[in-house]
Amino acid sequence: MSPLIVAFRRTVLLVVVAAVVGTVVSRRRGSRSIPEPRSAPVWPPLDTTPNNTTPIVADPPPISEAAWLPPNADGSLPDGHLVKAKDSSKIFHVPGGRFYDRTTPDRCYRSAVDAEADGYRRSKT
Repeated sequence: MSPLIVAFRRTVLLVVVAAVVGTVVSRRRGSRSIPEPRSAPVWPPLDTTPNNTTPIVADPPPISEAAWLPPNADGSLPDGHLVKAKDSSKIFHVPGGRFYDRTTPDRCYRSAVDAEADGYRRSKT
């Protein structure tokens, strides 16, 4: 036989074998039973009664000192407010930071916590 006929026969045989394997696999997949979904979870009802354990305060306690102050007229920092913050960048600098000495503040805070509470983020360096 010529090599062309042998190649054709092998190709046909390969196609037939692939079709049989494909049919067997698809029938096996189709015969699997689909698992039934579980029933929806049942949650306990929410407790909607008011929590009366916290006392109601008529007036909040007065703030003794402002969280931030503007810098002094000569550019120095007010007493006790050593954290420098810039309004344009919303970044604050703490003493010992890389750019602390170079920063001209728009606001001076008592602590980093106060500056963060006001929406500023800490300098990365």
